[in-house]
Amino acid sequence: MPDGGNFSTNPSQAPISTSLNLSDSAARRIEQLMAGETTDPAKPMRMRIAVAGGGCSGFQYSFSFDSHQSSDDRIFAKNGAELIIDETSLGLMNGATLDFVEDLAGSSFQIKNPLASSGCGCGNSFALA
Repeated sequence: MPDGGNFSTNPSQAPISTSLNLSDSAARRIEQLMAGETTDPAKPMRMRIAVAGGGCSGFQYSFSFDSHQSSDDRIFAKNGAELIIDETSLGLMNGATLDFVEDLAGSSFQIKNPLASSGCGCGNSFALA
């Protein structure tokens, strides 16, 4: 995958045809969060994004920390920040951008998903066309 916003897959992983973009602010925030996590060098802790059925619009995003990697997981990295996502979730987010936004109302990770036909007010739920 080209650099310039796109994550690059771990070289040991098979190439995939989907893309996920990461803003600089999201990469910085992931790095800050990971700095506070105690991790075993043999099992590095990473931020995980998953998509599951549910939420008010049909699908919802979940964010967690995880040191486990399944065979269908892909690891992406930018500026030292690492993200893990399973292939099914990645397929539902093809071309999406993960951003971290701070404003007067608060701060949060936001996903701008071009495959989503609609979403809810909280930003964690979406529908596909």
